[in-house]
Amino acid sequence: MTTLAILLMGLATYLCRAGGYWLFRQIRPSPLLRSALAYVPGTLFVSFVVPSLIQGGLQSLAGGAATLGVMIATSNLLAAIVAGVAASWAVWGLR
Repeated sequence: MTTLAILLMGLATYLCRAGGYWLFRQIRPSPLLRSALAYVPGTLFVSFVVPSLIQGGLQSLAGGAATLGVMIATSNLLAAIVAGVAASWAVWGLR
């Protein structure tokens, strides 16, 4: 059952993506719509991350702040992840 569920979820994901490509071949979105759609992945990411950061308390907030700060300063994803994990561990260790 688990394998079947995974396969069906993969099929559903594929059909959603393929359907989107098909739809955009049929219509020509305006520049305004294209611009708005360019922001959708970022806003979806934020909508998942922010509630977790808020509910996670000081440890999550420290990790998120360190990640954001290092990413802005260096534009290095690996360094940002390491800084976020280190800050989160540091707060956890102080408890």
